[in-house]
Amino acid sequence: MSSKYSPSIKDSRLVAAQEQALLRARQQATREQAVLVAIEFTADRRRLSPAAQQARAAAAILNRSALGEEPEIDASSGPPKPADLDFDASLAEFQELARSAGATIAAVLIQRRPHPDPATLVGGGKLDEIVATVAATGASLVLFDHDLTPSQARNVEARLPCTVIDRTQLILDIFARHARTREGMLQVELAQLEYQLPRLAGKGKSMSQLGGGIGTRGPGETQLETDRRRINLRLDRIKQQLEAVRRIRRQQRGRREAVPVPTVALVGYTNAGKSTLFNSLTGAEVLASERMFATLDPKLRQLTLPSRRKVLLSDTVGFLRNLPHALVTSFRATLEEVERAELLLHVRDAASPTLDEQRSQVEAVLSELNVGEKQTLQVLNKTDLLPPETPFAPGTIPVSGLTGAGLDDLLHAIDAALTSDPLIEVRFRIPQSEGRILSALERGATLSGQRFDGNLVYLTALGPATLLRRYRQYQLREEEALSEG
Repeated sequence: MSSKYSPSIKDSRLVAAQEQALLRARQQATREQAVLVAIEFTADRRRLSPAAQQARAAAAILNRSALGEEPEIDASSGPPKPADLDFDASLAEFQELARSAGATIAAVLIQRRPHPDPATLVGGGKLDEIVATVAATGASLVLFDHDLTPSQARNVEARLPCTVIDRTQLILDIFARHARTREGMLQVELAQLEYQLPRLAGKGKSMSQLGGGIGTRGPGETQLETDRRRINLRLDRIKQQLEAVRRIRRQQRGRREAVPVPTVALVGYTNAGKSTLFNSLTGAEVLASERMFATLDPKLRQLTLPSRRKVLLSDTVGFLRNLPHALVTSFRATLEEVERAELLLHVRDAASPTLDEQRSQVEAVLSELNVGEKQTLQVLNKTDLLPPETPFAPGTIPVSGLTGAGLDDLLHAIDAALTSDPLIEVRFRIPQSEGRILSALERGATLSGQRFDGNLVYLTALGPATLLRRYRQYQLREEEALSEG
């Protein structure tokens, strides 16, 4: 009977596969065409004070020396200028943000000017070019790699026959796409509403005239106030729900802290490979994607260190250059794991051309969370993308979350860095009848020098102090340990 029906089953599977392929093709075809507008304000290049310029130059020299390279000093070149790579990397990052949001890039326009135009950000001439590019490409979306003020957004939208989105709105949209849990959705909605609230004026024809003259008061203003009131009520409701999430989190953390298990948190720039490293260390199956902000909700897994100590490893949301302040505030419930962690692993993309800039951006966010002084290990990930002979700066731990290279060194470094429950070495004399104690020591510590004498077991245990001190009644006194040794 199975042979009789197997051809039809194969046919149905083939049809289903074809339908899925057709659906994917349609989804690709219907992705929004976007015109990207990248802006560089050249006056920012000259804002560094002489002291800051000297500090940047000295840091560059020290970095090259640490890598064994000859310092490049040219007194005639004047103050160091930011490399073009900074803007190129920013542009590449902006393009990846657009793709992560599901857009197809139809065109990229670049505007360089000393200062932002108060009315349109980019100036009237560049805005005319954007209008022409939208008409030529048929784009339905214009993305600005900069935040627009409410008045700038209104002026630009008045000229363009399509949707206009600035950098913060784009990042919020990506977060909304990737939010899966109730907590993540609430946090994204909170950030979106807080960003939307000051930008209500001018949204829609019913609120397009809000001046102080005759005919400009009344219905339009009432509609605006109604929308503001609704948003404020929703904001209060979301904050109450997030506070309930924080309360549950505090209760869970209290139960965890009753049994002292240190927490180690992964932090770093978005797409630095944190989730891949998390999976390699813990054996978890957390989504690891090349798309930005694939991880929004914290993941906790138990990790056993070489000393047999147990720690909780936390995977957190990635940071980004100019990360919107509203997101940092809204995701404070998620980032509480970072605040409570005993040790941070700053995961960095070793193959990134902006390695040092990304580090400074992450450290700025950590400082905003008041954890900038927390003990941190610098982990250089994605070393499999580098040549084998690549040198690494002292104080860094090179690893590859994809291949597993360097993970043993990382685990030993974590072991050495944890101080809340330090490793101690104790010599024990335990009756063989205490199998429960022997089993606990074997699970939680490294045992050596075992010797049997009648019904007694003599051994040396290296492990966390909280474990070994539970059995101090079986600990050999110092003079006894010396005589045994």
